[in-house]
Amino acid sequence: MVKPFAPACERNRDPILTVLRQQFADRQRVLEIGSGTGQHAVYFAGAMPQLSWQCSDRAEHLPGIRMWLEEAALPNTPEPLELDVGSHWPAQRYDAVFSANTLHIMAWDEVEALFAHLPQITTEDARLAIYGPFNIDGRYTSDSNAAFDQSLKARGAHMSIRDAAAVDALAAKSGFNLIADIAMPAHNRCRIWQRG
Repeated sequence: MVKPFAPACERNRDPILTVLRQQFADRQRVLEIGSGTGQHAVYFAGAMPQLSWQCSDRAEHLPGIRMWLEEAALPNTPEPLELDVGSHWPAQRYDAVFSANTLHIMAWDEVEALFAHLPQITTEDARLAIYGPFNIDGRYTSDSNAAFDQSLKARGAHMSIRDAAAVDALAAKSGFNLIADIAMPAHNRCRIWQRG
């Protein structure tokens, strides 16, 4: 098997790290939902050694994630977990959750399931950080995001850039309140919610 590689992870990792260094400065245990290739995990865990960075994804992605983790051999990246938002969830609790470029890939009912499960796997003061494109008031924030959304829908009818207000409503229902909305390169955003 060839180690998976996502060019987007290389492009966006430093801007995301800048945000996470601030937002996760007092955190200890991070669950990354949808770790994909594993590139973000090894980069962020290496840069923030005080964090235990727990990768998770669907079963088919775990072999590739393991390749990245084993090559990096970091002490703060445990064995990746199988996590399907519709069924498999870990028994542990985390004081931080991170996910990048996942909400627009999932079906909306999967996005709902993700947020509905957060109270079960997070501490009372947990912080949630989600990176990716968001629509604002039902509108695209750029022509490139509009084109990206069309390409998503061509890949699968269930895929779509999500509206920020709709995601905020799901977060609030699970006890998470928006505390930061940070503009990122390439018309993406890093949105931060706090539980409690």
